[in-house]
Amino acid sequence: MELKIAVLPGDGIGPEIVAQALEVTKAVCRKFGHTLRDAHGIVGATAIDRTGDPYPQATHELCMASAAVLFGAIGSPEYDNNPAAKVRPEQGLLAMRKKLGLYANIRPVTTFPSLLHKSPLRADLVAGVDLMCIRELTGGIYFGRPQGRSEDGNTAYDTCVYTVEEIERIVRLAYSYALKRNKRLTVVDKANVLCTSRLWRQVAQKIEKEYTDVATDYLFVDNAAMQLIQNPKRFDVLVTENMFGDILTDEASVITGSLGMLPSASIGIHTSVFEPIHGSYPQAAGKDVANPLATILSAALMFEYAFNLTAEGAIIRDAVNASLAAGIVTEDIAEQGKAAKTSEVGAWITAYIAKAK
Repeated sequence: MELKIAVLPGDGIGPEIVAQALEVTKAVCRKFGHTLRDAHGIVGATAIDRTGDPYPQATHELCMASAAVLFGAIGSPEYDNNPAAKVRPEQGLLAMRKKLGLYANIRPVTTFPSLLHKSPLRADLVAGVDLMCIRELTGGIYFGRPQGRSEDGNTAYDTCVYTVEEIERIVRLAYSYALKRNKRLTVVDKANVLCTSRLWRQVAQKIEKEYTDVATDYLFVDNAAMQLIQNPKRFDVLVTENMFGDILTDEASVITGSLGMLPSASIGIHTSVFEPIHGSYPQAAGKDVANPLATILSAALMFEYAFNLTAEGAIIRDAVNASLAAGIVTEDIAEQGKAAKTSEVGAWITAYIAKAK
């Protein structure tokens, strides 16, 4: 099988972690007899520096011509809180989501037995956690109009907008995942306060009647945030709007003990994007210390969701679990004095895949 992917390393640690995920992808393709066609593109601060555009047209055309996008991270201190910056790296990410029609961000949250002691929560609370957060990605307050500030600068405003069609699309996707898992779905909103949330609940309750095999419950977002800490194992599939999802998925990521462990998939109308949930971590850029496992696990999602190759995804997860068990990990999760380099972790996993039966 020919696998055509766009590779967008991005900023900060992006090039280092993506390089390891790409080597793992190549090892899997060799193992299973696939032909990999990969081509690189620029995005974020790197693209601004070269073209003035955080998501250049050439990068978009590359993504549209590919079956999947392996993406690193966006962000640079040069543009953070800089009022003189006319364009920001993060605008490239929003543009990519919008132009590729990436309406759903899928974030599996799974704990690893060898890392339970790294979680800030008690081991008995996090052992066995296996949930999936589904965040609507192209609507809500991040994209609503009007937005801006008053002429005197003393008032700012953002508008949260959702349509029935947008809500139906993401809720039906959430039900499709719930049916493949444990047939439980939690819809998160703020229907006691927000008009958009009342529309979310109205639409979800209508669709719920079509999925009688799935147990559906509804939580206000503040209660959901509390439940994620008090009893994360109560969740199977969780679906919510854009800003709530942004916050809740970062909260859920802490359960595992490291942001560097969690992959994600952004599913959409055109090409889907696979990326770690963490940022560009510019302080570590070029030091060969960043954790590549979330990006490597994102490659596993890419094999599964973009190409429907489940065995290929499984062998990557097996290799990651083996590296954790063997202690071949970076400084964020290593025991004191036993940290491996980014490149060493990637090389170990690549070798494991090559030797696997």
